[in-house]
Amino acid sequence: MAPAADREGYWGPPTSTLEWCEENYAVSYYIAEFWNTVSNLIFILPPIYGAIQTYKDGLEKRYLAAYLCLTAVGLGSWCFHMTLKYEMQLLDELPMIYSCCVFVYCLYECFKYKNTVNFPLLFLLITYSFVVSIVSNFFSNTAFSPIMYGTLVSIIVLRSVYIVLWVYPWLRGLGYTSLTVFLMGFFLWNVDNIFCDKLRALREKMPPVVGAVTQFHAWWHILTGLGSYLHILL
Repeated sequence: MAPAADREGYWGPPTSTLEWCEENYAVSYYIAEFWNTVSNLIFILPPIYGAIQTYKDGLEKRYLAAYLCLTAVGLGSWCFHMTLKYEMQLLDELPMIYSCCVFVYCLYECFKYKNTVNFPLLFLLITYSFVVSIVSNFFSNTAFSPIMYGTLVSIIVLRSVYIVLWVYPWLRGLGYTSLTVFLMGFFLWNVDNIFCDKLRALREKMPPVVGAVTQFHAWWHILTGLGSYLHILL
């Protein structure tokens, strides 16, 4: 049963397997989780700018793909939090897998001397994405997708740490900054999940705008979006 603070809205009852701590339709009749929705702008606007600059500078298409995939994550998450529908949940979760695969490809291709395509790695990552997509579609109530996403993030972190420690040490500042910002977002994501009841009770006593600061899932979007953008710059 939905918490008492939740309201009915334009998109009807949620069908997603996940709901977050933000009260449903508390701000807008047309947006289920307002702050969790608009915070995705950090995933959309900076990567669009990065993609435009990448195209103007004539950089390799893998960097353009990285920026566009990050934008797709933001758009999917926007649709999910706006509607809380299961179809939109997939539109949120699967682009996270796809974008991480692109990041892995970029990281493992950063030492090449020619503008070539690593077809074995490309095939492996496409197969990984395809399998995750199929399994996620048929087994919606499992931890499969989060585990597959966490595996990719672990690979990205380990590869990045190796690069800034042993190959390009002058990039340590940018590398550690992107990782720290991302981990701060992950920390607040857990706080939002663990202390949801206390956060909701606290927000009832606070003015709406002040209470918005306690929407820690929105902060997860802001910090991980910024961390991911900095990582593409890395």
